[in-house]
Amino acid sequence: MFTFGHAGFYGSTGALHLNQPVVSMTSTTSGHGYWFVAADGGIFSFGDADFYGSTGAIHLNQPIVGMAPTQSGKGYWLVASDGGIFSFGDADYRGSTGAIHLNQPIVGMAPTPSGKGYWLVAADGGSSASVTPTSTARPAVSGSSARSSA
Repeated sequence: MFTFGHAGFYGSTGALHLNQPVVSMTSTTSGHGYWFVAADGGIFSFGDADFYGSTGAIHLNQPIVGMAPTQSGKGYWLVASDGGIFSFGDADYRGSTGAIHLNQPIVGMAPTPSGKGYWLVAADGGSSASVTPTSTARPAVSGSSARSSA
């Protein structure tokens, strides 16, 4: 873990033996903590980041590649390279690309400003936006990385 500018250091996994490498991190809403996620979904919480759960003890079809915090900071989503979504704390599941053929794997995610959805991005820049369950629209899938199998 390396910090620059005004970023605080709250801990690292440098002295730990990890089952899988750390693949992503995200900060808490206060900026006084952060989470690391490993490829197996193991979560490491530092500073004021609370632990809400992980996929470290379950079999995953594909590795975790990213995470995003909820607006409240009391939960997070994990995303696997196949677009599988895992929700913890107050993170609501809004959909995934698990049933969609992807030309390239998912490499990251970001929450929407409202906190009621998230974006997934694939290695070729294709993206998928998950909408709220109350929407009458189907989840949007765009870009060259996704095509419906239906």
